[in-house]
Amino acid sequence: MSLFGKILVANRGEIAVRVLRACREMGVPSVAVFSEADRSSPHVAMADEARLLGPASSRDSYLRIDRILGAARDSGADAIHPGYGFLAESATFARACEDAGIAFIGPASETVALMGEKTSARRAAIAAGVPVVPGSLEPLGTAEDVRREADALGYPVLLKAAAGGGGKGLRLVTAPSEIEAALARARSEAESAFGDDRVYVERALVKPRHIEIQILADHHGNAVHLFERECSVQRRHQKLIEESPSPFVTPELRGHMGALALALARRVGYRNAGTVEFLVDAHRTPYFIEMNTRLQVEHPVTEMVTGVDMVRLQVEIAAGRPLPFRQSDLRQQGHAIECRIYAEDPERGFLPSPGRIHALRVPGGPGVRDDSGVRPGYEVPVHYDSLLSKLVVHGDTRAVALSRLRRALAEYRVLGVTTTLPFHERAARDPAFVSGDYDTTFVEGMATAPGDGDVELAIAAAAIRALRDRRGRRVATSGRAPSSAWWSAGLAESQGRSR
Repeated sequence: MSLFGKILVANRGEIAVRVLRACREMGVPSVAVFSEADRSSPHVAMADEARLLGPASSRDSYLRIDRILGAARDSGADAIHPGYGFLAESATFARACEDAGIAFIGPASETVALMGEKTSARRAAIAAGVPVVPGSLEPLGTAEDVRREADALGYPVLLKAAAGGGGKGLRLVTAPSEIEAALARARSEAESAFGDDRVYVERALVKPRHIEIQILADHHGNAVHLFERECSVQRRHQKLIEESPSPFVTPELRGHMGALALALARRVGYRNAGTVEFLVDAHRTPYFIEMNTRLQVEHPVTEMVTGVDMVRLQVEIAAGRPLPFRQSDLRQQGHAIECRIYAEDPERGFLPSPGRIHALRVPGGPGVRDDSGVRPGYEVPVHYDSLLSKLVVHGDTRAVALSRLRRALAEYRVLGVTTTLPFHERAARDPAFVSGDYDTTFVEGMATAPGDGDVELAIAAAAIRALRDRRGRRVATSGRAPSSAWWSAGLAESQGRSR
């Protein structure tokens, strides 16, 4: 069975680059879409052809279903890969693709709808025999409804958006007096993010691990899991570091969670790639929290330890091909760690840091992979997610992967915007992370004792201040001083272009 004639990638940034690379390897012509803000983005240049969607605002570009389908029709694309974010988990978009006779590279629209609505997903998990975090099985209406449910569950509880994920529309409530304000904020954020202000309540687990299971299922009744990813290092309930295997998960728990994930996939007739997410308590009891019906940001760690090309398999499954392996064929080989490099300031609560990237040096060498959507001269826009790239390392053991990660982070240079690189350098040396004994509170409790990275940061800050005084202009960096002739030359060149 042949693959598609042409694939349109309905996304931007590093994930668009990732999918376009897979298209090129498969010999399938590709189409990029872009907004006015992304005219010079790397993904636009990488595609065989590109189509303008509209202005910078995502509501006028990447979220416009009519314009994306129009671009597909005009270009002759017979399949659309949604990446992650934007419309990737929109049942409306998946259904529109189906109605237009264009293959949606993901699950069927009814599956996206079922699992995208969190309370219906919880009901499906219960029907499949998968334990869920205690909480409401229907969205709640009034503050009194929330209070009654919270009193029955016991505090603390979480208010969660029924239609979303990724930490949007989520609020922790520790006492009845906090309910009204938290409910208003959760509803407002949910409406803004998902166009749906409904919320439900879950008991808040104390210091859990966030563990997810990657699954693949085809149209021929075959389904496998590709083991787990540890995703407990988070800020505002959004992930910063992922690794596989988890240093917390035992072989028995791995098998148990994999079986639970596949039971749910079979229950809902799942097809294509998906991720079943769990919170795991200190007793290693897993509780289902949601299913992401798309490719995950952190899929590279799974690729590194299994040798499986997730994007290629997504395309092949959508084209009707069966999975090329069975569960017994799959193994975890070595250890992989991924750091999400954001244009954010970790010293200021991870506030976004848009601006121009004046110079960029990406690490390389054995076991190092950088999935990036930026280049020197790229203007990091204010309109979208601030993810620049994903640095992934692989080693035979976790200790080797950690040492490789530290080396790669030390090589990484971004001049022009503040990034999360200094945070990752500290995290990679933090005793709790190094030992593997961490949970979802890691970022809040990360060791703050000064280390080499902090000294280097202070030196860089002093150098930048002096440079500003001398040049009479503001320069933002990733938190390091120039360390080579190459870097100094790049700095001088970027300053010369700015004058």
